[in-house]
Amino acid sequence: MFPAELISLLRKLPKLVALTGAGVSQESGLRTFRDAQTGLWTQYKPTELASPEAFQRDPKLVWDWYAWRREAVKGVRPNRGHYALVEIEKRIPNFTLITQNVDNLHRFAGSQNVLELHGNIQRVRCSECYTFTET
Repeated sequence: MFPAELISLLRKLPKLVALTGAGVSQESGLRTFRDAQTGLWTQYKPTELASPEAFQRDPKLVWDWYAWRREAVKGVRPNRGHYALVEIEKRIPNFTLITQNVDNLHRFAGSQNVLELHGNIQRVRCSECYTFTET
């Protein structure tokens, strides 16, 4: 999948980091937030759904929206981009994958060393006691 020369060069690095965002999951069929025509923020305002203030104003709306998003994520699978990053991780010591995505597709594909900047949509946190629960 990757040229041996590239892998050899990458192995010499003290650390290697890849940063992913919505584009990698869009190929799996998930809508992005910022696409001008179909992005989720063209239909919804972030301040109405993705903030503590929104939750305080209308918790049911926020819970329903996140439940809809969790269902959308359940219907998709990792794509070649996700699996390519798994292969890099297998071959390169000290590889870290940093993602802005909350869809868990990197872990589903097999990535191990993943930092999820915006959390994971399958993990919710109680707003009172701050404990996590897997959905």
